[in-house]
Amino acid sequence: MNEVPEVKDVAGTAQVVLTQAMEYCAQKMRLDSSQAVIDRLRASNGQACEYCHYSVAKQVAESLGTLDENVKAAYIYDYDATPEDLCFGVAGRALPIHLLVWAGRKTAALNILAETWDRALAEGYAEVIGGRKPARVLDLQVVDDADVEERLGHGGLLFSLHHRPVQIWRR
Repeated sequence: MNEVPEVKDVAGTAQVVLTQAMEYCAQKMRLDSSQAVIDRLRASNGQACEYCHYSVAKQVAESLGTLDENVKAAYIYDYDATPEDLCFGVAGRALPIHLLVWAGRKTAALNILAETWDRALAEGYAEVIGGRKPARVLDLQVVDDADVEERLGHGGLLFSLHHRPVQIWRR
């Protein structure tokens, strides 16, 4: 099991998360190295982006759940990309990674933690992939019990027939 960082260590841990995402992608695509993954990401390979996004989202969700006992579950979902949201600044799979977090209640601490992860991952992506730093890596939406129960906003996604998110972590 991966070690989950303290909030102050998120920046340093982002590199580990990205490295593990590259290794996961290499394994899934049967590539011989992380460099082969990076080359595919730079070439805007959608499948490579999807595997990396999934792994990053899963690791971030695990961290959020461990650091905030209020978090019940986390989901990854697709969202139509705009030209500004392109994978690593080039054509292909879209950034940011869309993560839906279901918490018992919304808190400022969870929002700060999400922003910290986003900044740290943006820095790490720029270092790993090269090029300019993306404005955002995570689009993290928090819903609470009331949002889910009443199917309000992103809470309604959990019941969607066409865009249902994929659960990647739960308590």
